[in-house]
Amino acid sequence: MEKTIYVVRHCSAEGQDPNADLTAEGVMQAEKLASFFKDVEVDRIVTSPFVRARMTAEPIADLKGFYYEEDSRLAERTLSSHNFDDWLLKLEDSFLDVHLKYEGGESTHEAMERVRKVVDELPDGSKAVLVTHGNLMSLLLRSYDERIGFEEWQALTNPDVYRVHVRDAKTSVERVWKDDVEIGGA
Repeated sequence: MEKTIYVVRHCSAEGQDPNADLTAEGVMQAEKLASFFKDVEVDRIVTSPFVRARMTAEPIADLKGFYYEEDSRLAERTLSSHNFDDWLLKLEDSFLDVHLKYEGGESTHEAMERVRKVVDELPDGSKAVLVTHGNLMSLLLRSYDERIGFEEWQALTNPDVYRVHVRDAKTSVERVWKDDVEIGGA
């Protein structure tokens, strides 16, 4: 079995609401992201249903000449149904205890299982782009490399791209995004 997955964090957005659009800067970032994928072999693009993720996926899909697919399992993780003043501390705690679950939320373990199923269901030989959100992205990466945690989540950029290469029982995780890509360039 062999798969290459490009895990993409959406571009800069106007907020956290599922209907939040990309900012003007985010729209330009999405064009840079498409240029980044210009010479990358891709056979499908799967995105979170959130508007900011779909807007990030569209220029890549346009460049590749095919439609993106939506998968609700790529939607951002809900930490809790409550707004916490100390949400950052609570998020950090959820990386330390993967079974910690706040009211109305999803544990790290549950979110990792959810997003990992998306990758596991891709057919052998897939070369896919998955467009998702920062927390869920870091949890997918963590499912392949347990060294990825809260600090790595904090270091993510908008956008960001990691390549996950799965070959039989071996997996490699590598950050491949370079922000200096010229629009229309390689």
